[in-house]
Amino acid sequence: MKTEILQHYQATPEGQEAEAILRTCVHCGFCTATCPTYQELNDERDGPRGRIYLIKQLLETDQVSDKTRTHLDRCLTCRSCETTCPSGVEYGRLVDIGRGLIEQKLQRPPSERLMRWGLRKILPYPARFGALLRAGQTFRPLLPDALKRKLPPKRQASPWPQQRHDRVMLALAGCAQSSAAPNTNAATARVLDRLGITLVEAPEAGCCGAVSYHLSAHEEGLDFMRSNIDAWWPAVEAGCEAIVMTASGCGAMVQEYGHLLCHDPAYADKAARISALTKDIGEILLAEDLSRLKTKAEGKIAVHCPCTLQHAMKQGGVVEQVLKKAGFELAQTRDNHLCCGSAGTYSILQPQMSQRLLENKLNALTGDHPDRIVTSNIGCQLHLETRAEVPVQHWIELLDAP
Repeated sequence: MKTEILQHYQATPEGQEAEAILRTCVHCGFCTATCPTYQELNDERDGPRGRIYLIKQLLETDQVSDKTRTHLDRCLTCRSCETTCPSGVEYGRLVDIGRGLIEQKLQRPPSERLMRWGLRKILPYPARFGALLRAGQTFRPLLPDALKRKLPPKRQASPWPQQRHDRVMLALAGCAQSSAAPNTNAATARVLDRLGITLVEAPEAGCCGAVSYHLSAHEEGLDFMRSNIDAWWPAVEAGCEAIVMTASGCGAMVQEYGHLLCHDPAYADKAARISALTKDIGEILLAEDLSRLKTKAEGKIAVHCPCTLQHAMKQGGVVEQVLKKAGFELAQTRDNHLCCGSAGTYSILQPQMSQRLLENKLNALTGDHPDRIVTSNIGCQLHLETRAEVPVQHWIELLDAP
């Protein structure tokens, strides 16, 4: 694609990156076939190709409108288009750059600014999010039905194993997961313990930075990333084997640290090392001898593969392989490439589209009448269980037999 980017954008690293991405696009339109919002709305501007042209227009004219922002807001950043694209267009990076520039040039209405500020000040902080969650669960009977559906049930974490092994891996406690599904990391620690691996969390590590970064508060997001690198670095220097991710949304973000901090002289090398060490728990287990695990393969399991796992981390199909290896019966599903509508804060900021996609996804997951649905990302788990008629959980819990 030919570009004529304005000089003041060409002088910035983000402008140069955006121009390079734009020039890889041959506007073939293959991406529209796998874009969830284009499939629903049939509007070119609500597909990757149309959004690419809108960002190109901004960089070439310095002009942007509310309509442009609306079409970019509707993007899930699911990155299904990247998996489809024959030219390797890094659409996810381009849309992050475009959104960041629009946020600087075009002020949102007060209600939108307040909502986004609130999300950035609550979700990335486990203590704040956890307190609100517990309050909601306590007063659940008094809440409207719409809010009741969004509140996850109270869950408790089983004890972490106490023994220590020579092989050590790090885990990220996460924001929502540590409060809404605390057993996920505990179950992971127990499974790895039976495989001769010790899993530890760094108490100082916090939000992966995705909430802030994807809400266009880029510097705030980068600060979260730097803080996590500082928290993890002593363990990395001590020979930590991997940084295990049990939430693929966080995994996708941490694997981007090296790229996002490549211009930071104090953190570039460390960030690259952190990204290289980061792996989803499915990738870890696929390489291990699972015969040492005692599993109860009861019922039929529908596997939901989050967009962040298949399109960003490139680990599509890995969970299915692990579960089959462990002896589980998997249900037939369809449209596995399409987003469930969770997409971080998308389900809050774009509720109507999110609910349409959720209905589609549940229909695609339950056609074979599974006994439960499993997933790899806390956001997807919480979103799916608001309307699912069968239990929804992280798949690692299936391997955590007593």
